[in-house]
Amino acid sequence: MVAVTGASGAAYGVRTLEALHEHGVEIELIISKTAQKILELETGKKVEDLKALSTRFYSEEDMLSPLSSGSYHTDGMVIVPCSMKTLACIAHGISDNLITRAAEVTLKQGRKLVVVPRETPLDQIHLENLLRLKMAGAIILPACPGFYHQPKDIQDLVDFIVGKILEALGLPHQLYRGWRG
Repeated sequence: MVAVTGASGAAYGVRTLEALHEHGVEIELIISKTAQKILELETGKKVEDLKALSTRFYSEEDMLSPLSSGSYHTDGMVIVPCSMKTLACIAHGISDNLITRAAEVTLKQGRKLVVVPRETPLDQIHLENLLRLKMAGAIILPACPGFYHQPKDIQDLVDFIVGKILEALGLPHQLYRGWRG
Protein backbone atom coordinates (compact mmCIF):
# COMPACT_ATOMS: atom_id res chain seq x y z
CA MET A 1 0.00 0.00 0.00
CA VAL A 2 1.11 3.53 -0.72
CA ALA A 3 -0.58 6.56 0.80
CA VAL A 4 0.18 10.11 -0.24
CA THR A 5 -0.93 12.70 2.30
CA GLY A 6 -1.16 16.48 2.39
CA ALA A 7 2.39 17.42 3.30
CA SER A 8 4.78 19.23 1.02
CA GLY A 9 7.02 16.79 -0.82
CA ALA A 10 4.64 15.29 -3.37
CA ALA A 11 7.68 14.50 -5.54
CA TYR A 12 8.65 11.82 -3.02
CA GLY A 13 5.26 10.14 -3.41
CA VAL A 14 5.36 10.32 -7.20
CA ARG A 15 8.87 8.91 -7.44
CA THR A 16 8.09 6.15 -4.92
CA LEU A 17 5.15 5.06 -7.06
CA GLU A 18 7.29 5.16 -10.20
CA ALA A 19 10.03 3.07 -8.58
CA LEU A 20 7.59 0.49 -7.19
CA HIS A 21 5.83 0.33 -10.56
CA GLU A 22 9.21 -0.27 -12.27
CA HIS A 23 9.77 -3.17 -9.82
CA GLY A 24 6.43 -4.68 -10.87
CA VAL A 25 5.01 -4.28 -7.36
CA GLU A 26 1.23 -4.50 -6.99
CA ILE A 27 0.28 -1.11 -5.58
CA GLU A 28 -2.82 -0.28 -3.55
CA LEU A 29 -2.96 3.54 -3.65
CA ILE A 30 -4.71 6.08 -1.43
CA ILE A 31 -4.29 9.83 -1.95
CA SER A 32 -5.78 12.27 0.52
CA LYS A 33 -7.84 15.20 -0.77
CA THR A 34 -5.24 17.70 0.40
CA ALA A 35 -2.47 15.66 -1.24
CA GLN A 36 -4.36 15.84 -4.54
CA LYS A 37 -4.16 19.64 -4.43
CA ILE A 38 -0.52 19.71 -3.33
CA LEU A 39 0.38 17.15 -6.00
CA GLU A 40 -0.83 19.49 -8.72
CA LEU A 41 0.78 22.59 -7.14
CA GLU A 42 4.20 21.02 -6.59
CA THR A 43 4.54 18.63 -9.53
CA GLY A 44 1.91 19.61 -12.11
CA LYS A 45 0.65 16.01 -11.97
CA LYS A 46 -2.93 14.95 -11.47
CA VAL A 47 -4.40 12.06 -9.52
CA GLU A 48 -4.96 10.22 -12.81
CA ASP A 49 -1.17 10.21 -13.39
CA LEU A 50 -0.63 8.41 -10.09
CA LYS A 51 -3.59 6.08 -10.57
CA ALA A 52 -1.90 4.90 -13.78
CA LEU A 53 1.06 3.70 -11.69
CA SER A 54 -1.10 1.74 -9.25
CA THR A 55 -2.94 -1.56 -9.39
CA ARG A 56 -5.93 -0.29 -7.43
CA PHE A 57 -6.96 3.13 -6.18
CA TYR A 58 -9.12 3.90 -3.15
CA SER A 59 -10.69 7.07 -1.83
CA GLU A 60 -9.58 8.05 1.66
CA GLU A 61 -13.28 7.91 2.64
CA ASP A 62 -13.68 4.27 1.52
CA MET A 63 -13.73 2.64 4.95
CA LEU A 64 -15.31 -0.49 3.42
CA SER A 65 -12.19 -1.06 1.32
CA PRO A 66 -10.38 -4.37 1.85
CA LEU A 67 -7.43 -2.30 3.12
CA SER A 68 -9.47 -1.72 6.30
CA SER A 69 -9.17 -5.37 7.28
CA GLY A 70 -6.25 -7.37 8.61
CA SER A 71 -7.55 -10.40 6.71
CA TYR A 72 -6.61 -8.63 3.45
CA HIS A 73 -2.93 -9.45 3.05
CA THR A 74 -0.43 -6.79 2.01
CA ASP A 75 3.34 -6.74 2.34
CA GLY A 76 3.24 -3.39 4.10
CA MET A 77 2.52 0.28 3.71
CA VAL A 78 4.43 3.44 2.86
CA ILE A 79 3.03 6.88 3.71
CA VAL A 80 4.97 9.34 1.57
CA PRO A 81 4.91 12.18 2.31
CA CYS A 82 3.28 11.83 5.71
CA SER A 83 1.62 14.92 7.14
CA MET A 84 1.89 15.62 10.85
CA LYS A 85 -1.90 15.29 11.10
CA THR A 86 -1.81 11.79 9.64
CA LEU A 87 1.14 10.89 11.83
CA ALA A 88 -0.68 12.13 14.95
CA CYS A 89 -3.84 10.20 14.09
CA ILE A 90 -1.92 6.95 13.60
CA ALA A 91 0.16 7.49 16.75
CA HIS A 92 -3.02 7.94 18.81
CA GLY A 93 -5.17 5.26 17.19
CA ILE A 94 -7.53 7.65 15.44
CA SER A 95 -8.69 5.77 12.35
CA ASP A 96 -10.86 8.46 10.82
CA ASN A 97 -10.09 7.67 7.17
CA LEU A 98 -8.76 4.81 5.06
CA ILE A 99 -5.14 5.97 5.33
CA THR A 100 -5.09 5.97 9.13
CA ARG A 101 -7.15 2.75 9.33
CA ALA A 102 -4.85 0.95 6.85
CA ALA A 103 -1.82 2.11 8.85
CA GLU A 104 -3.41 0.85 12.07
CA VAL A 105 -4.12 -2.52 10.43
CA THR A 106 -0.56 -2.68 9.10
CA LEU A 107 0.87 -2.17 12.59
CA LYS A 108 -1.52 -4.55 14.35
CA GLN A 109 -0.76 -7.28 11.81
CA GLY A 110 3.00 -6.81 12.31
CA ARG A 111 3.59 -5.68 8.73
CA LYS A 112 6.03 -3.00 7.64
CA LEU A 113 4.82 0.56 8.00
CA VAL A 114 7.23 3.11 6.52
CA VAL A 115 6.38 6.68 7.45
CA VAL A 116 8.11 9.52 5.56
CA PRO A 117 7.43 12.72 7.51
CA ARG A 118 8.09 15.97 5.69
CA GLU A 119 8.09 18.77 8.24
CA THR A 120 10.67 21.08 9.74
CA PRO A 121 11.34 22.15 12.37
CA LEU A 122 9.85 19.47 14.57
CA ASP A 123 8.22 20.41 17.84
CA GLN A 124 7.87 18.26 20.95
CA ILE A 125 4.47 16.92 19.89
CA HIS A 126 5.84 15.83 16.50
CA LEU A 127 8.80 14.11 18.16
CA GLU A 128 6.60 12.33 20.70
CA ASN A 129 4.28 11.12 17.94
CA LEU A 130 7.26 9.89 15.89
CA LEU A 131 8.55 8.04 18.96
CA ARG A 132 5.11 6.49 19.60
CA LEU A 133 5.02 5.15 16.03
CA LYS A 134 8.59 3.86 16.24
CA MET A 135 7.77 2.07 19.49
CA ALA A 136 4.69 0.57 17.79
CA GLY A 137 6.91 -0.89 15.07
CA ALA A 138 6.88 1.72 12.31
CA ILE A 139 9.97 2.60 10.31
CA ILE A 140 10.47 6.36 10.56
CA LEU A 141 12.21 7.61 7.42
CA PRO A 142 12.37 11.41 7.44
CA ALA A 143 12.72 13.11 4.06
CA CYS A 144 16.28 14.21 4.87
CA PRO A 145 18.49 13.38 1.90
CA GLY A 146 22.18 12.63 2.23
CA PHE A 147 24.88 14.29 0.19
CA TYR A 148 27.65 11.65 0.11
CA HIS A 149 26.38 10.48 -3.27
CA GLN A 150 27.15 13.98 -4.64
CA PRO A 151 23.70 14.90 -5.97
CA LYS A 152 23.64 16.99 -9.13
CA ASP A 153 20.02 18.16 -8.96
CA ILE A 154 16.76 17.94 -7.04
CA GLN A 155 15.89 14.62 -8.69
CA ASP A 156 19.04 13.09 -7.18
CA LEU A 157 17.90 14.26 -3.73
CA VAL A 158 14.42 12.79 -4.27
CA ASP A 159 15.93 9.53 -5.56
CA PHE A 160 18.05 9.26 -2.41
CA ILE A 161 14.95 9.21 -0.19
CA VAL A 162 13.08 6.86 -2.52
CA GLY A 163 16.11 4.56 -2.52
CA LYS A 164 15.95 4.50 1.28
CA ILE A 165 12.22 3.66 1.08
CA LEU A 166 12.95 0.76 -1.29
CA GLU A 167 15.69 -0.46 1.07
CA ALA A 168 13.25 -0.38 3.99
CA LEU A 169 10.90 -2.54 1.92
CA GLY A 170 13.72 -4.95 1.04
CA LEU A 171 13.80 -3.99 -2.63
CA PRO A 172 17.03 -3.50 -4.59
CA HIS A 173 17.63 -0.25 -6.44
CA GLN A 174 20.19 1.83 -8.25
CA LEU A 175 18.75 5.24 -7.39
CA TYR A 176 21.96 6.40 -5.67
CA ARG A 177 25.45 5.16 -4.95
CA GLY A 178 25.98 3.86 -1.44
CA TRP A 179 28.57 5.30 0.89
CA ARG A 180 31.89 5.31 -1.01
CA GLY A 181 30.21 2.97 -3.50
